Amino acid sequence: MDNYPSLFYSRCMFVSVILDPSSMDSAKALASVLIHFRFKKVQRACWEHSSISKEMLVLLKKEIDRVTDYYDIVRLYQYPVQECLCLTELSKKRWKRCLLKGTALRPTEMR
Repeated sequence: MDNYPSLFYSRCMFVSVILDPSSMDSAKALASVLIHFRFKKVQRACWEHSSISKEMLVLLKKEIDRVTDYYDIVRLYQYPVQECLCLTELSKKRWKRCLLKGTALRPTEMR
């Protein structure tokens, strides 16, 4: 029973997806994938999901990879990932990832 809570609890994160498709066909395919994963369109090329699990994110990346071509660019902003903001980009059919970790300034320290 020690693993019981972990079976049902999966840490969720906020994910924003920015699209730069190379064609209308790519744009439609990407929009279809994001709608399937219950993302909401918040701007022309920006989609958001406020509580997606790590497992669903892996599936989303596989689907994005499947429907994109060499000239499409897709950027994901994920938070939290290892207590950091994570930028993940698909460009030229390659995924790249960058973790940003920093300390926030308190309102009195801001200038």
